[in-house]
Amino acid sequence: MLVLVAPGQGAQTPGFLTPWLEVPGFADRLTWWSAVSGLDLVHYGTEADAEAIKDTAIAQPLLVAAGIASALALFPHPSDAYSAAGRVGAVGGHSVGEIAAAAGAGVISAESAMVFVRERGRLMAQAAAVTPTGMTAVLGGDRDEVLAKIAEHHLIPANNNGAGQIVAAGTLEDLARFGDDGPAGARLRALSVAGAFHTQHMGSAVEQLAKLAKGITTRDPRTRLVSNADGAVVHDGREVLRRLVAQVSNPVRWDLCMETFADLGATGILEVSPAGTLTGLAKRALKGVQTFALKTPDNLDAAREFIAEHAEPGDADSLDAAPTWRLVIAPHGGTVHLGEVRAGDKLEPDTAVATVVARGDKHEITAKHEGEILEWLVEDGDPVAPGQPLLRVHPTGSFG
Repeated sequence: MLVLVAPGQGAQTPGFLTPWLEVPGFADRLTWWSAVSGLDLVHYGTEADAEAIKDTAIAQPLLVAAGIASALALFPHPSDAYSAAGRVGAVGGHSVGEIAAAAGAGVISAESAMVFVRERGRLMAQAAAVTPTGMTAVLGGDRDEVLAKIAEHHLIPANNNGAGQIVAAGTLEDLARFGDDGPAGARLRALSVAGAFHTQHMGSAVEQLAKLAKGITTRDPRTRLVSNADGAVVHDGREVLRRLVAQVSNPVRWDLCMETFADLGATGILEVSPAGTLTGLAKRALKGVQTFALKTPDNLDAAREFIAEHAEPGDADSLDAAPTWRLVIAPHGGTVHLGEVRAGDKLEPDTAVATVVARGDKHEITAKHEGEILEWLVEDGDPVAPGQPLLRVHPTGSFG
């Protein structure tokens, strides 16, 4: 079983998106999402220095955009994203990466993800500015002793990443004392983040995000989505969004996510760009599970081979295979009049298949992609509503 995962803040490095701009459609998506997010993502992903992309309000949208766009580059049918016609058995994301995972699973649109993460980053940066706070990775040591020492210094285990890695978060004063009196047998490394994320210091950001989230349209995940909160597989789209909001001030339990991946029978874990952090954890914690870090577009062909090897049973055919079917819908309400095409007919791109008459206006309906008609879902002369499915088509060409 294949699992796709998206990394969190700190995975970004200067210029990491430069080679990706050569992938067809990648730069176009970044340009569009730049307009959506109000940030020049192309600049920040290619030209900005380390200090600039450390800024929470920049780093978070940049990472989500990179995760979604690199996942789309893997599959020939963007609307399938991570779920890829059933190929991916589960998705997950570490901290802000969970937003990319939610978009890939179809819970929220890419545009909604970019607006949400823009506000998340902005609000978390504002919250972090109130009190000087930070985060320190604790590598190794006895787990119970590490947690006890973190509590002793009034810190929070904000990330429990498994594989012997826990991240302590709190005020810079408490972190300094912790640095002088750390747990035995452990190495401490200050993280390049601007605040104590996933702690009570982010409370004001949660309050504002909760208000904004009320206006976001969600769908239930199209594949298993494993939650940072407790490693649970969440099936309800609104619950996924609620957890994304609460996650800002709650600890990330990536250790439990990895346990769930194992329980689900994962055989391969693929990390989207900027990859390396989560596959590193998986190598240490999930013995026998193969990993793949999608770092540059040079890795795409090998990544597709990895996907084919670990795809869900019954779906291990070529990645060039089309989705089972697509819908042609009515863009307007009114009365539908079917064209001359019938079940079994082959369609060329932009073939007119029907018209919808509404208040005297005639609207031509076209099938945007080539394929074979499976069945009509309406009869000639039926009343239809805006967005109502009219026709099922089996794609036979590219569904870019």
